Amino acid sequence: MIEKVIGWGPAALWAAVLFLLSAWGSPPVGLASGMDKVVHAGAYLMLGLALAWGRMWTSSNVPVATLVLAGVIYGVVVESYQVFVSGREAELMDGLANALGVLVGYVVFSSIVPGLRKRDQASEQGTNESSMAQT
Repeated sequence: MIEKVIGWGPAALWAAVLFLLSAWGSPPVGLASGMDKVVHAGAYLMLGLALAWGRMWTSSNVPVATLVLAGVIYGVVVESYQVFVSGREAELMDGLANALGVLVGYVVFSSIVPGLRKRDQASEQGTNESSMAQT
């Protein structure tokens, strides 16, 4: 149980932080045009890192694509939620920045942590071999 908390806890905690930030009606930070996209990507890059950490720490067999897609969907849902927050609005480009951040975060983590990259490659190779055996 503690292994799962240590592994997936950071992703869950960061997802909660992102939700709370999106619910903030008028954040005190005023960013120049375009800079907010960098902030969005950076915030969701952290989610991508946390998802990769969770997969590595727990030795989870959840496919990489599933984790990244879950992070992307979360970013789009949280961005869409801002339609209901006074003083905020949902923007397509913010949602895309969120998605890009998750993807980059996962890729950066797996590039830095060689064991994760090797396991991902072995997992993908095993998936490809089993699908070829079924055909």
